Amino acid sequence: MPGQDNQSQPSPTAGNVEENEDEALVWEQIKSEALQDAESEPALASYLYSTVLSHSSLARSLSFHLGNKLCSSTLLSTLLYDLFLNTFSSDPSILSAAVADLRAARYRDPACISFSHCLLNYKGFLAIQTHRVAHKLWLEDRKPLALSLQSRISDVFAVDIHPGARIGKGVLLDHATGVVIGETAVVGNNVSILHHVTLGGTGKVSGDRHPRLGDGVLIGAGATILGNVKIGEGAKIGAGSVVLIDVPPWTTAVGNPATLVGGKEKPKVHEDVPGESMDHTSFISQWSDYMI
Repeated sequence: MPGQDNQSQPSPTAGNVEENEDEALVWEQIKSEALQDAESEPALASYLYSTVLSHSSLARSLSFHLGNKLCSSTLLSTLLYDLFLNTFSSDPSILSAAVADLRAARYRDPACISFSHCLLNYKGFLAIQTHRVAHKLWLEDRKPLALSLQSRISDVFAVDIHPGARIGKGVLLDHATGVVIGETAVVGNNVSILHHVTLGGTGKVSGDRHPRLGDGVLIGAGATILGNVKIGEGAKIGAGSVVLIDVPPWTTAVGNPATLVGGKEKPKVHEDVPGESMDHTSFISQWSDYMI
């Protein structure tokens, strides 16, 4: 938030312990929810057992579920299961990010009734977790397999994220349908993005050509952000806006083409973290003061 002092950071070891404990707590909650659902809805019992209750860890459950979601006649679920599980095991930060994404969906979206509901049914969550694996493959120069996963994400979840894009943790793709994120895009931590959002380029320019989103940003449904522009920390982009310019931290941009609420010289600054509060409309009363 504006003027917030930097806090001392815990040691890496302490951070790892906290992340492991958080993962264990979320996994226990998921199993408890799945067991309750299986008992109350027998038609789902077999599905819940095979997807959640038969597994010893969140990594194994998520790997199994993604493998079955993304497999095809020529891309076997067993191959994908091994790929996902090996990636989660070799890079604990990816699973830690998945836990943060689960929490983001559970606590930001009032339609998310449980952690297990998010794990099993939220295609935005599943698309991001698959992307994290594809991104690691991309960085390891295993680009054909990374691009193949990108294609499967698009086919199955209707979300198109280039494996080169960098995405933080605690990210919510709400509804997710039609989200497009380009190769050199950067998405910070605790960001929320609604459906039909495009983080795209402006043409055939190479190099850094996609938007960079700071931490805590909120992007409304149908917004389009084009080019190597920076959306500052805690900024808010109104639904349907077309953004072609940098947006300063803690401000709101709306319209086509987008302009800053309050004007370029003295834009209005908000105090909340939009990516977490999910407040899409607080700018309306402020914006009306500047409308003719």
